[in-house]
Amino acid sequence: MIFDSAKNLDFYRNLGVEGRYAKAIDFLKNTDLEKLAPGKYEIDGKNVFANVQEYTTIPWEEAKFETHRDYTDIQYMIRGTETMTYAPIDELRVSVPYNEEKDVVFYDNENPGLKVVVKAGEYMIFHPWDGHKPKAAAGEPAPIKKVIVKIKEK
Repeated sequence: MIFDSAKNLDFYRNLGVEGRYAKAIDFLKNTDLEKLAPGKYEIDGKNVFANVQEYTTIPWEEAKFETHRDYTDIQYMIRGTETMTYAPIDELRVSVPYNEEKDVVFYDNENPGLKVVVKAGEYMIFHPWDGHKPKAAAGEPAPIKKVIVKIKEK
């Protein structure tokens, strides 16, 4: 798990395989993210793509821990504030088994995890071994806009 701000994006450009992180970072740096409509944006086929989301955050207790086997997430806040929670995958208990089509496993909420308040211009990187719980309110539920850049790791 990595938590950082936009000014340090280039530091992570050489992670992973085949320049995929560099493509993700170029997208984040060179795109007017505020103008993007919600939806999916192809960057490099199934290797790197982005999902832009707008929603109202929910109480922490209602959000769900998840992991992905094939993809790393860069969850970048465009507007608003959200609490994202991290916990190691081996400290979580599966509540919904792996869905291969959606590349997701869900876990129960027994682990309090490490809560991070993520503001506009900040992001968290979650690898396949990082349990993460997005969508939680930082205080009262509020509207947010974020982009999740998915980077294929296999």
